[in-house]
Amino acid sequence: MKLTTALTAAVLVLPLAAPAAPRGAAKKAPPTEKQEKVDTYHGTEVKDPYQWLEASADPKVREWNDAQNAHTRALLDRLPGRESIRQRVTELLSWKSPAYFGLQEAGGTLFAVKGQPPRQQPFLVVLGSVDDTSTERVLLDPMAVDPSGHTTIDWYVPTLDGKKVAVSLSKKGTESGDVTVYDVATGKPVSAEVVPKVNGGTAGGSLAWNKDGTGFFYTRYPRGEERPPADRDFFQQVYFHKLGTPTEKDTYALGKDFPRIAMTDLETSHDGQYTSARVANGDGGEYMLYLHGPSGQWAQVTKFEDKVIRAAFGHDGALYLLSRKDAPRGKVLRLPLATPTLDKATVLVPEGEATIQGLFPAKTRLYVSEQLGGPSRLRMVDLKGQALGEVPTLPVSSVGGLVSMGGDDVLFVNTSFVQPPAWYRYSVKDNKAAKTALARTSPMDMSDVEVVRTEATSRDGTRVPLTILKKKGTKLNGNNPALLTGYGGFNVSISPGFNPLAGLWLEQGGVYAVANLRGGSEFGERWHAEGSLTKKQNVFDDFHACAKLLVDQKYTQPKKLAIQGGSNGGLLMGAAVTQHPEMYGAVVARVGIYDMLRVELTPNGQFNITEYGTVKDPEQFKALHAYSPFHNVKDGTKYPSVLFTSGANDPRVDPFHSRKMVARMQEATSAKNPILLRANAETGHGAGTPLNARIEEEVDVYSFVFNELGMKYRPPAKKVSAPAPQ
Repeated sequence: MKLTTALTAAVLVLPLAAPAAPRGAAKKAPPTEKQEKVDTYHGTEVKDPYQWLEASADPKVREWNDAQNAHTRALLDRLPGRESIRQRVTELLSWKSPAYFGLQEAGGTLFAVKGQPPRQQPFLVVLGSVDDTSTERVLLDPMAVDPSGHTTIDWYVPTLDGKKVAVSLSKKGTESGDVTVYDVATGKPVSAEVVPKVNGGTAGGSLAWNKDGTGFFYTRYPRGEERPPADRDFFQQVYFHKLGTPTEKDTYALGKDFPRIAMTDLETSHDGQYTSARVANGDGGEYMLYLHGPSGQWAQVTKFEDKVIRAAFGHDGALYLLSRKDAPRGKVLRLPLATPTLDKATVLVPEGEATIQGLFPAKTRLYVSEQLGGPSRLRMVDLKGQALGEVPTLPVSSVGGLVSMGGDDVLFVNTSFVQPPAWYRYSVKDNKAAKTALARTSPMDMSDVEVVRTEATSRDGTRVPLTILKKKGTKLNGNNPALLTGYGGFNVSISPGFNPLAGLWLEQGGVYAVANLRGGSEFGERWHAEGSLTKKQNVFDDFHACAKLLVDQKYTQPKKLAIQGGSNGGLLMGAAVTQHPEMYGAVVARVGIYDMLRVELTPNGQFNITEYGTVKDPEQFKALHAYSPFHNVKDGTKYPSVLFTSGANDPRVDPFHSRKMVARMQEATSAKNPILLRANAETGHGAGTPLNARIEEEVDVYSFVFNELGMKYRPPAKKVSAPAPQ
């Protein structure tokens, strides 16, 4: 899958002291009407009494949604310790130390997206020096475009000379982004026209400039009446836009024969002679590659079955490809642009023990990012494939975001579970990585945190990596509150990252754990395939094994174990709570998928078919029905406390999933534990959520979890002083 509402005045003026809500003693949830509805799949009848909740625009559904929100607020707003938690969450998420990400270099100019609390949205800057942030200049601030804080930068692409930049901007979490071109020197739009919906929440979006910066190829969704309304998030094609001309006159370039669920990424070569188009077949990890060269024609270089998943232009007249053909952990191919057919490619880096995740060609060497089960490393080879060693990085960390500094020197970002992200300059001459000024400071002291790497044994014997964070000296007596998270899907590797809210949890004496489940690409394509389609149940077994390890090794006990996950990780939460309700004390399921039989009826759900499968296939239907959370809620079960979140503008997961799951669980549970819906009217899947809305959601989440696990918030004994805002 391609990573809450602004606060009402009523929320902002909540009383500082409210009566405590006794744990597990929530008022009764609003009733939900049941309507008789039966769907038949391959001879199997499936009852769906809450299908009526799928109609988001129906006034009756809105009334139900509002009643559930009111019920949720009535409970959450009265939780003990809430205002203390609010103060700490606000301190952590509003930490004044800026974050820099998405660095790009063009024509000697370095660009970055900068997050600087208390600003509601990140903004685009031009960096004068990576060692002196006082020289930076704001190029585009979304708050200047939309003071409400609901407009965000999806992505940006500078021209090769760095004099212009195309920016996709979307609103209210829709991820439906229009592109405007800005002059880098003045920060003003180059021309009045805006190219509409280049980016979308279904197929994403991309753009690649031509050599002289007079126009660009871009991803175009159907417009006007070109397609029926149901098709307007599909059939993404590539068009060319010439600056100064109406977008209605843009010319078709590529894509009429692409799959309905195609998703395209575009890139220009360093000399501007070539443009590549990497075309994904939905979300399942299959790609085609096309190349546009000096002839002015597009030519197909690879097909889905060739298993080429990445491509990067070198400085030596070659295209470097990451292939998983007969190499599940990946190999690197070198393809001369003079003869751009796959049979002319040669193996530069063969498959090894580590999984190759990405590649970055410098002038005379290739940087290869690899990982084994989560943590990553940055290895180097020359242009003949000879090993040149590793770039020095933090232990148990993530590395990426490479940017050329001229020649073979690069910038890269490095972070770990206990170190905030920082940009480093790697010098080939010195073989040293030096931290630049583009580095976040930590809002808390993490020096006494231990990072434990271990493995749980899944039901079929597979060893599943698990990272556990705890304070030094934590006693393994089964009495610690623990928070476990995971994802397990879409080839997404869960790598180490600094999370200040994990720090909040550790401050309170908790144990924080991250599971590297099948379905990701931590160990290559085989690891992904064993957690997708009809083998998706492996993901849930892996997660249960990790939860069981935490209990068996006395890090915690079930009533003190909370779990949380979002999107595909929300599906994971739904499966976890329906398959093993006895294992958990609290569950937070964010923007998740829960009805696996009807998800493919939504636009993004159709892109997910290559990952999850389809009910049209008998065997895939059988697998989907077997684990679909909504269909596996059992009457009379004592379910733990669950908080579901959703965003009304979510383009990736329709909020009806959360509505239906809440209704079914409220009906079925025999426990007094609350089953709550937090439905946000002005956000989406998470991208573009304003800072204040993020804070409010986390205050709700942590207040809820603390209460349900019986935790009492304790202010930290020592706080770190905040830096001056930049």
